[in-house]
Amino acid sequence: MSVSLTESAARQIQKQLLKRGKGIGLKLGVRKSGCSGYAYALDYADQLDENDRVFEGFGVKVIVKDEDLQLVNGIELDYRREGINEAFQFNNPNVAGTCGCGESFAVK
Repeated sequence: MSVSLTESAARQIQKQLLKRGKGIGLKLGVRKSGCSGYAYALDYADQLDENDRVFEGFGVKVIVKDEDLQLVNGIELDYRREGINEAFQFNNPNVAGTCGCGESFAVK
């Protein structure tokens, strides 16, 4: 099982945690949503729970609950700026399709 992040994503996470003033990393999860089935959920992690898995890259921790790991296994978290837009991008090899608005995804 693996979760990775680009250097750009790591810099953004570090920046957000510094601005916030606390936190051990970024919590990556999924929730049932939208017309395709699932949506990504990002939050700050202030502590580790018993069922959390920790992945680290470029000095930043990404925390995923065991129950969500199957849906994000192999994902690469990126952060991109395109013109005036900037956002996290999810390069997930488990995705079989996305809805038209890009809000949700279905898995293989």
